[in-house]
Amino acid sequence: MKKIDYKVQEKELYNPQTKPAVIDVPQMTFIFIDGKGNPNDQDGEYQKAIEALYSLAYTIKMSAKSGIVIDDYFDYVVPPLEGLWWIDDNKEYNPGDKSQFCWTAMIRQPEFVTEKVFQQAEATISKKKPGLDISKLRLTLFTEGLCVQCMHIGSFDDEPATITRINQYIKDNNLINDLSDIRRHHEIYLSNPQKVDIAKMKTIIRLPVKR
Repeated sequence: MKKIDYKVQEKELYNPQTKPAVIDVPQMTFIFIDGKGNPNDQDGEYQKAIEALYSLAYTIKMSAKSGIVIDDYFDYVVPPLEGLWWIDDNKEYNPGDKSQFCWTAMIRQPEFVTEKVFQQAEATISKKKPGLDISKLRLTLFTEGLCVQCMHIGSFDDEPATITRINQYIKDNNLINDLSDIRRHHEIYLSNPQKVDIAKMKTIIRLPVKR
């Protein structure tokens, strides 16, 4: 059976243009982990969360070698890292102070990943990596709904310009920005900053809207 790559199979979700467009995002299964703090801190909470997230994602991916039995399993490419971002207490965003960030790091899972599969993978990791904290990981069905998204090329620090274009598109098309405690600023990371020139990094920025 051919290996499934969601980035190729669902280009409308993972390959937008560099100009904003509307998309209605369907329900998908994710592993989530919540936290707070500067994502660039090498020994910070975010880096530890990403390690836990990828460990579980690849344990499920390599389930046959891990002794996990999964009904309807198919081979697939692990989808890209994603993140929901916000700031607590309605504080004004300060680009120079990333310590104020709250976030949900997340990786999409294939349709066959159930709570039972998730728990089996957790048990496997607990045995192989007893020092790794996976207590905050959770399996979630996530329905994002109506959004405007755009491909951002370049540094994360340059994202405000792309966000401004998205917000202008929202205004010009009689949509309403729907950011809230439930619907968050969403990013999908298609490039590895350690392997790609910062000027060429690709990040999908997605903002929730309503009509």
